Amino acid sequence: MPKPVERAARSRSFSAAVEDYLKAIFRLEELLQGPVSTSALAESLDVRAASISGMLGKLDDLGLVDHVAYRGVSLSPEGRRAAVSVIRRHRLLELFLAEILDVPWDEVHEEAEVLEHALSPRLCDLIANKLGNPDRDPHGDPIPGRIDDFVEPPTAPLGSTEIGATRHLVRVSDRDSWILRALSASGIGLGTELVVLAHLDDGSISVAANGRICTLEPDVVRAIRVET
Repeated sequence: MPKPVERAARSRSFSAAVEDYLKAIFRLEELLQGPVSTSALAESLDVRAASISGMLGKLDDLGLVDHVAYRGVSLSPEGRRAAVSVIRRHRLLELFLAEILDVPWDEVHEEAEVLEHALSPRLCDLIANKLGNPDRDPHGDPIPGRIDDFVEPPTAPLGSTEIGATRHLVRVSDRDSWILRALSASGIGLGTELVVLAHLDDGSISVAANGRICTLEPDVVRAIRVET
């Protein structure tokens, strides 16, 4: 009989709300390199702190998180595997929508957010095979192949790149569609070579890309990750 951890990784055994929380905690743990505070999770999910506390209690009861008062919350091994399973579904769906249905890269995130909770493990694997078992989604986010040992590869924020350096854009956040549209309008996408020309006082960065010079707003800069 499969162990509970194996069932969590292979099936849709949790509600959409639980999966959304697991995915958010995973992302914040990677970003913060440690436990996630209730306030950070509330801001990420745009919900009230009271709602966060109730759900964290439920996740704790399910054995999906380790929650220590005043220190924050971390995914348990079972919770991490369940979170990675959701992330795999989401990123494969984004790529399927972009490559097979020609949905623009600024629209696939919202569609995948809905569909990810209804995708069966078998259909997920069929989509992966159809796409040639890809390792990146349309925004450069890595697609987990193995649930057990998935690790986000290192990248660097564009904002930390020194003046005069040349870097390739390897990931961009899909959380704000207007940022993706702004990049498309500037002819910037995955793999684009960016030459940093200046760091401006307001956090904007002037870059040369595809023979053009453009100024990226602070929110756009924060969304961009480049090769290390």
